[in-house]
Amino acid sequence: MKKHIIVSVFLVIGTLSFAQQKKWTLQECVTHALENNITIKKGENTILANDQDIIAAKGNFLPSVSGSVSQSLSLGQSELFAGNFVNRTFHSTGVGISVSQTVFNGFRNMNLHKQSLLNLETSTLELNRIKDDISLNVVNAYLNVLFNKENLETSRTQYEFSQKQLTQVKDLVDAGAQPRANIYDAEATLSRDAQNLTIAENNFNLSLLSLSQLLQVPHNGFNVEIITIDTPSESLLYKDIAPILNYALENRNEIKVAEKNIENAALGTKIAKSGYLPSVSLGYGFNSGANFSNLSNSNSFFQQINENKGHSFNLRVGIPIFSRFQNKTAVTKSKIREENSKLDLEQSKLTLESNIQRAFTDAQAAFKAYEAAKTSLVSQELAFNNSQERYNIGNMTSFELEQSRVNLINAESSLINAKYDFVFKTKVLDFYIGKSLTN
Repeated sequence: MKKHIIVSVFLVIGTLSFAQQKKWTLQECVTHALENNITIKKGENTILANDQDIIAAKGNFLPSVSGSVSQSLSLGQSELFAGNFVNRTFHSTGVGISVSQTVFNGFRNMNLHKQSLLNLETSTLELNRIKDDISLNVVNAYLNVLFNKENLETSRTQYEFSQKQLTQVKDLVDAGAQPRANIYDAEATLSRDAQNLTIAENNFNLSLLSLSQLLQVPHNGFNVEIITIDTPSESLLYKDIAPILNYALENRNEIKVAEKNIENAALGTKIAKSGYLPSVSLGYGFNSGANFSNLSNSNSFFQQINENKGHSFNLRVGIPIFSRFQNKTAVTKSKIREENSKLDLEQSKLTLESNIQRAFTDAQAAFKAYEAAKTSLVSQELAFNNSQERYNIGNMTSFELEQSRVNLINAESSLINAKYDFVFKTKVLDFYIGKSLTN
C-alpha cells in the first residue's frame, strides 16, 4: 500500500510539473477558451432550454389526459324519515379520467412551434457570435504577450549593452582617456535601463496574467509558446474594403441574429392575432364511483365501480367577442416590436459597416506607421553608431551619447509597437471576412 501511495505522489508531482512547464500555443488558448468560457457555457445551456421549448411546443398538438380519485367520509346524525334520526357513517369513492384535444386555436400552436424552432436557430447564431468575439479577444491577448515579450528582450539587450558600456568607460578612465565623471553618467544610464527592464518584466507578467484570466486557468506556472511574428509586408494589407463588407453583411452572426429576430417578431404578431379567431376543442370523460354506509348492504367496491360507469363527450367552441382590448393591444404591441426588430437590423448593419470601415482605416494607418518606424529605426541606428564613434574619440559628451541612445531605444520600441499593431489590425479584418485567426 505504501508503495502505491509513493508512486501516486510521484505521478501527481510529475503531472503538476508538466502542467507548469507546458507552454500554451495560440490554437490551444483559443480552443480552451471556447470549451471552458462561462459565457459560452451559459449560451450552450440556453440552447438546451430551447430544445425543451421545442418539445413543449410539439406537446401542444397532443391531447391532454388527466385522472382523478376522490374519497370522502361523513359521520354523525342523519335524518332518514321525518323525525327519525340515526347515527350514520358514509363512505364515497369516485374515480375518473378526462381527455381534452385542441382542434383549432387560430394557428397559435403551429406558430408557437415555429417560434420555438426559430429561437433555437437564434440562440445558436448568438452562441457563434460570442465564440467569435472570445476568439478575437484571446488572439489580441496572445499578441499582447508576444509584444511585451519582444519589448522585454529589447530592454534586456539595452541593459546588457549598458553594463558593457560601463565596463568600457571604467577602462578608459583608468587609462586616463576620459574623466571620472563619465563613470557616474554610465552608472546612471545602467540604473535607468535596470528600471526599464523591471517595468518590461512587469508588463510581460501582467499580459500573461490577463491571458490566463481570460482562459480561466491558474496564473501560477502559466506561459505561452513564443512564436516569431514575421516582418509584416504590404501583402497583408487589404486593398479594397468592398469584399469585406459584402462578406460580413451576408455571413456575420450578428446580422443573422437580427434577421431571425425579425422573423420571430412576425410570428409573435401572428400569435397575437390568433386571439381574434375562434377556438375549438373536443373532450371525453369517464367516471365511476362506489358508496358504503353502515345502514345498507352495498355491493362490493369493484361491483359498484362496474355498475356506476359513465361516459361524457363534449365539443367546445369559443368565439371571442370582447376581450377588454387585450387582443387589440397585444397585436399593436407585437407590430411595434416587429418594427423595432427591423430597426435593430439596420442598426446592426450600420454598426458592422462602421466597425469594418474603422478597422480598414486603422490597418492602412498602422501599415504606414510601421513603414515610418522602420525608416526611423535605420536612421537612429546610423546616428547612434556615429555618436558612439565620436564619443570614443572624445568629440561627444556622455550626455549627447545618452540622448542618441534614448532615441534609438524609442525607435526600437516604436517599431515593435507598430508591428504588432499592424498585425492585430489585419487580424481584425481577417475576422470580419471569415478567415482563421490562429494562422
